[in-house]
Amino acid sequence: MPARTLKTWIARHLSVRSRLEPICVTYLLFLMVTTQKHSFTQAARFSGLHKSTFCKLLRDHSNVAAYTLDDLSKKQARRLSNGLHDLKGLPWKIAILIDSTIQHRASLHPENAKKFNHGKGYVIGHQWTNIILVINDILIPLPPIPFYSQSYCREHSLDYQSEHDKVVDYLTHLNLEDYIGSYNSRDVIVLADSGYDNKKIENAIINKHWNFITALGKTRSVKSEMLYLTTPKSRQWCPISLFFRNHRRLKWQTVRFMTNGAKPKRMEFRIRHTLGYLRHVGQVQLVCSEFKKRPEGRRKYLACSDIRVTARQIVLGYRLRWAIEIFHKNVKQHLGFEDVATSGFDSVQAHVHWVYCAYILLNLSPPGLSGEVKSLGDKQRQLQRVLENKEKRRVLQKLTQIGGVQRYKDELRQALAGV
Repeated sequence: MPARTLKTWIARHLSVRSRLEPICVTYLLFLMVTTQKHSFTQAARFSGLHKSTFCKLLRDHSNVAAYTLDDLSKKQARRLSNGLHDLKGLPWKIAILIDSTIQHRASLHPENAKKFNHGKGYVIGHQWTNIILVINDILIPLPPIPFYSQSYCREHSLDYQSEHDKVVDYLTHLNLEDYIGSYNSRDVIVLADSGYDNKKIENAIINKHWNFITALGKTRSVKSEMLYLTTPKSRQWCPISLFFRNHRRLKWQTVRFMTNGAKPKRMEFRIRHTLGYLRHVGQVQLVCSEFKKRPEGRRKYLACSDIRVTARQIVLGYRLRWAIEIFHKNVKQHLGFEDVATSGFDSVQAHVHWVYCAYILLNLSPPGLSGEVKSLGDKQRQLQRVLENKEKRRVLQKLTQIGGVQRYKDELRQALAGV
């Protein structure tokens, strides 16, 4: 049976105790197939087990989920690192993407739920800061950073930390050698949007001897190379928006890219760039970029710590950051990232870790899936068809056996009684 084959394949990738292995494998397989909602009720119907079994798994064994995700991400990274190639023809081979997402909840009653100002109003839920490793164009989610509210920290005797402080601590203790073995630090690029334009984060990246490309806020202080050498270091800093307004002598350069979607189309940008200094960080390349045909209100300022690359490579490298937005979309639409109804935050954390494990396993091409399928949704649908077709063959085989009709009727009665 393919269900048994799939469960055996999943179990081979896990390092959990034999007592917990069946329920962990079942929950992962349930997350990997397509369903209307990845709830405990649907998991019970899928597996034939009671939904309280899955509730207990998340509540009592959150540490197992965290360890499994850490182990799976390291295994996949080691497998991909055997043949590293450049990222989209860029001078880097390994990318680390940083971005946060909100896990929506219906009310503030669940533990650690909080109101977040999310663009067009307030959103209730949990905030997760995701760290994604990109190797050979494959995304590998690392253990995410949960945001703890001040009230949650008081209740659990934890030291409150801002999101930026947690990112600094995470990057400082992130040992890439555990994931890919020995590597050249110049091959690593960290990509982040303006929400992570923070001197502590940027200095933490530099201290690791990595490079970064980050979007800058309009008020971030910069200075030209000439002023940096001829004026006191505490003076003559100006916001980057004013900096490029004062340096109109810098010529615009047109660059063209092709999108990576199902229907590729050409995008045109115009950019200006120069060497400069980022306050409290050091020398960087500064880039002003905007759409050529829609310049009003769409201007973006970038800083890159890698001095050896061109402005076009900086803009193209920053566009790789969009992959983490696609990751957020996939885990929410296909893997049930937000389909959790528990009140305890430990259970929520366990569910998120299992969702990321399912994402990694689907990218490992489970048995029965065609290697040509790239979309996460298509992989889930194909996996579902494989299970359904084999189940049909199992039923037909049982019906052709002596007394098979009666045995199948008894099996249906037992299943309906369980529901």
